[in-house]
Amino acid sequence: MNIEKFQESMYKLIVETSTNLPKDVRRAIKAAKERENAGTRSAMSLATITNNIQMADENVSPICQDTGLPTFKIKVPVGANQLEMQKAIKNAIALATKDGKLRPNSVDSLTGDNSGDNLGEGTPVIKFAQWEKDYIDARLILKGGGCENKNIQYSLPCELEGLGRAGRDLDGIRKCILHSVYQAQGQGCSAGFIGVGIGGDRSSGYDLAKEQLFRSVDDVNPHEDLRKLEDYIMANANELGIGTMGFGGETTLLGCKVGVMNRIPASFFVSVAYNCWAFRRLGVQVNPETGEIQDWLYQEGEKIDFAEPAEAEIAAAAEAPEAPAVQEAITLNAPITEEQIRQLKVGDVVKITGRIYTGRDAIHKYLMDHDAPVDLNGQVIYHCGPVMLKDDEGNWHVKAAGPTTSIREEPYQGDIMKKFGIRAVIGKGGMGPKTLAALQEHGGVYLNAIGGAAQYYADCIKGVEGVDLMNFGIPEAMWHLRVEGFTAVVTMDSHGNSLHSEVEKSSLEKLAQFKEPVFK
Repeated sequence: MNIEKFQESMYKLIVETSTNLPKDVRRAIKAAKERENAGTRSAMSLATITNNIQMADENVSPICQDTGLPTFKIKVPVGANQLEMQKAIKNAIALATKDGKLRPNSVDSLTGDNSGDNLGEGTPVIKFAQWEKDYIDARLILKGGGCENKNIQYSLPCELEGLGRAGRDLDGIRKCILHSVYQAQGQGCSAGFIGVGIGGDRSSGYDLAKEQLFRSVDDVNPHEDLRKLEDYIMANANELGIGTMGFGGETTLLGCKVGVMNRIPASFFVSVAYNCWAFRRLGVQVNPETGEIQDWLYQEGEKIDFAEPAEAEIAAAAEAPEAPAVQEAITLNAPITEEQIRQLKVGDVVKITGRIYTGRDAIHKYLMDHDAPVDLNGQVIYHCGPVMLKDDEGNWHVKAAGPTTSIREEPYQGDIMKKFGIRAVIGKGGMGPKTLAALQEHGGVYLNAIGGAAQYYADCIKGVEGVDLMNFGIPEAMWHLRVEGFTAVVTMDSHGNSLHSEVEKSSLEKLAQFKEPVFK
């Protein structure tokens, strides 16, 4: 094999997977957009999502800033040199990271040090298998941390909130899958896709679940019982009303694929791999002699282009008489006063202009025990780990900058807001009761941005004005960003109201309607 050509092919696969959603995923998102009621927060979110997809196409930049842990599944003819192929894949990963197509995500689990090139012990994941065909089948999935954290595994029999007992049968499996969708809420960037693995042990069950995500959205399960189960889940999971980003709405799930394997008598696991709407999964067929790409996978059928600007769609939705939930946006300029914050309520749409500061896990832990490197009184913290590139003059540029899942900061957020006078937090998926109580006491607000919309928000960032704590690595550093028209929705206000808790309560009530057996 020409290993240099193979490395070039793997680089192309990485870039396309990060920046260009496959056709089957685009069709699923288009169908969801057409189902949603005009004028709702979910309609606004889907308009932003589709605009983001188009921007990623045009900019050849990451759809979502969290490019996850790259996972390759590669089938090779007998005799292929897997050691040389693995080395070429790692080189391609490092180059794609350097070029801003991947965010540096490989972190030492003990020290927290970021390798800077996505390489390290166990990263990327590369799984080889031999087969008797005469070409290489290479597939890649980029699954971000927000949705990875919503994976879940059940051991049957068990008791499930809202659904009661789930036994060791097909109906118990049905209950587990429905519960997995409920527990994800908006934290995994819904509407999402799920892969389900029935059986195996704890590790092989999760492997089987993730393997289902490599199936096409449009395929039909050859196993009749599993086909019926997939159809049932797709028909009924969307009745939970969780909706896009957990804002409530008509579409909560975009795809469900189920696989089964044998188990030992003592164990009965149902494993669920949750994937966000930014379902970055592609594949190629490679010539084993030349190393060149022969064909692309997941690209059958029509490609949906989302060319209409999101702002025009949002404006049209806001004027829809049947559901005028999206009102005129409120402009906020930092520093923000407590009086301004107290006037905001759940459901308000805001546009932020001025400076905001990024802060993720490392920053929040640091601020608990140290002074802030800047004055944060009246300021806005953005839960974001951006993709950044430095030009030849030494200036930083934002390549992708969507929100990360906020619930990880629940142990810190309220204390930090009160300690430093922070008035607003931007993230996705909402936060818990400790933060909600602090917002009410201190006079703060939580703003939900659209998860995965990394190009849409990068376009709102007009400059990088500084950076602190770069020792934590690019994703975890505190970036000073100048923004214009940065749009988000108030989902937790200073009056004790939380849209997230409302949707969770409502969806739990709807989940209970699926308690009675369906599959005998």
